[in-house]
Amino acid sequence: MIEQGTISIHTENIFPIIKKSLYSDHQIFLRELISNAVDAIQKLKMVSRAGEYSGDIGEPEIQISIDKNQKTLSITDNGIGMTADEVKKYINQVAFSSAEEFIHKYKNVSEQPIIGNFGLGFYSSFMVAKQVEIDTLSYKEGAQAVHWTCDGSPEFTLAESSRTTRGTTITLHLMEEELEYLESARIKNLVNTYCDFMPVPIKLDGEVLNRQKAPWRESPNNLSQEDYLEFYRYLYPFQEEPLLWVHLNTDYPFIINGILYFPRLRPDVDVTKGQIKLFCNQVFVSDHCEEIIPQFLLPMRGVIDSSDIPLNVSRSALQTDRTVRKIGDYIAKKVGDRLKELYRDNREQYISAWKDLGTFMKFGVMNDEKFKKQIEEFIIFRTTAKQPEQTASETPAVQVQSEQGDAWQDVTSTTGEQENLKYQYTTLKEYLERNKERHQNRVFYCTDESAQAAYVELHKKQGLEVLFMDSFIDTHFINFLEREYTDVKFTRVDSDLDQTLLDKDKAGEIVDPKTNKTRSEVIKELFEKALNKPKVNIRTEALKSDDPQGTPPAMVLLPEILRRLREMNALMQQQAAEFPEDHILLVNTAHPLIQNLANLSQGSIIQGDGESPTTALVNMICHHIYDLALMSQKGFDAEGMKAFVERSNEVLTQLTEKATR
Repeated sequence: MIEQGTISIHTENIFPIIKKSLYSDHQIFLRELISNAVDAIQKLKMVSRAGEYSGDIGEPEIQISIDKNQKTLSITDNGIGMTADEVKKYINQVAFSSAEEFIHKYKNVSEQPIIGNFGLGFYSSFMVAKQVEIDTLSYKEGAQAVHWTCDGSPEFTLAESSRTTRGTTITLHLMEEELEYLESARIKNLVNTYCDFMPVPIKLDGEVLNRQKAPWRESPNNLSQEDYLEFYRYLYPFQEEPLLWVHLNTDYPFIINGILYFPRLRPDVDVTKGQIKLFCNQVFVSDHCEEIIPQFLLPMRGVIDSSDIPLNVSRSALQTDRTVRKIGDYIAKKVGDRLKELYRDNREQYISAWKDLGTFMKFGVMNDEKFKKQIEEFIIFRTTAKQPEQTASETPAVQVQSEQGDAWQDVTSTTGEQENLKYQYTTLKEYLERNKERHQNRVFYCTDESAQAAYVELHKKQGLEVLFMDSFIDTHFINFLEREYTDVKFTRVDSDLDQTLLDKDKAGEIVDPKTNKTRSEVIKELFEKALNKPKVNIRTEALKSDDPQGTPPAMVLLPEILRRLREMNALMQQQAAEFPEDHILLVNTAHPLIQNLANLSQGSIIQGDGESPTTALVNMICHHIYDLALMSQKGFDAEGMKAFVERSNEVLTQLTEKATR
């Protein structure tokens, strides 16, 4: 026996701390031990390059062995190994980081980074093992192999070993409650999760378990479009192809590598939770990067790998600091650069991807001032205006900013993506400039193409351009735009009608010299009596049109300010906004149906104390016209729909009775 002694610790009772507090998840012990094994192999390469080792380093590999009879799990590497003095220094002195010291000594000859940073990873093995053994032989000429044993207490033994092969074997005698780690499937799953991209083959029963190649560490020039797509499919199986991606690659002012993808946004995706995988020197750390990625980029997917991201000692959480914020700013800038590049060089693809990209960009513009300044000119809106067709440039293959810079790549549009291209798109500044003669500093917009179709068509026929702001984020984005463009008024097409849409000459027609009431006044009274809804404001106007029959007989208008207040209250209470009882019913006096209704009402004769059949029919038609206007606004509740169906049947019954007499 070489020595028997007590482990030097920097904290009292450190083993209970390691077992219960330091690592929240027992399974990461395998990540830590394999990381150490990779480090040992990388260290051997470094001393070999430095000329301190002339022997054959051989093919690097890590072997995992399971012995169910002995209830042991072993991890063996053919790396640098340790001498007795190194075991005492790096194992017995807990929290002394051998990786940190080694990096400092060989920093000029290192190609692959050293994973370990804390010197505590080895001790995570005591979360699952009642006893741990180290059998190791150093690369140094004439070194004596040694065997170290510890049962999880501060007591250890260090003795000579008969080992003849360079490297280290860690053997864990598993606790009874941790025997799941004797199952091959469990080990394969953990290697796949944490160690898949480590640059050394990891074997179990002769089978290599890990991919080894980390695409994000490759030069963009060495990756094809299919390589990027294949990597995305591996990370996110059974998902639609991504829209485009950004390959990050920089070593100043911090080291960061990664590939970030713009996915297609699905309704069931929680955009508040990160989808990006965080790695540290090719070791998987977390599925969540919320502290690193700006909030508006959380729906992006892919990988970020950086040794400069400050993790806590268990690598389970970030220690937020200035570096993290700078990395977040850097990523946002590179994403913004990519979007600008796409807008300028491939407008067709930009438009085809806008449905998904627009959500990222609008959210980013509202929440990040730097990002806003970067891309605000490239926010586009679908519009009713007719514009010349855009000629899209050819899709670039890989665009590399510099030899060490970030690369950008496009996904070629498929036939299905061409749907958006049938619409014209415009920026807000282009819209305002184009319409300054007709309606300066005023924007007409639509939030629901189907519900507001009649209103949009009315504007189109009178030459008024309408923007479609119909994504779920646009309710907030409109408020943001109004703060940015304080002199611009945003008006939804169903909030009120511009004077351009009204024919004032017809509105004042006199129909009764005795009462001096206009036709409009007669129609207004007719609807007020029939509906008997004090909260519904009846307005009578003649809509301008060359074909009155093609215009709606009536329209429900929702005043902009009142509607927004109601929507805001509903949002604060986390409820769906109900259709307001207070609204405007605009009756189109130029429509033939309304004119016929007015004439029909003049011929009704009241019989006794009741009402004539004609009056009853007029009232039902008034209700029916109002129902149709509500229906276009999706303003029906269940009772309203039931009443509408019953009235419709009654109206049709009476009309068919008159026709058969």
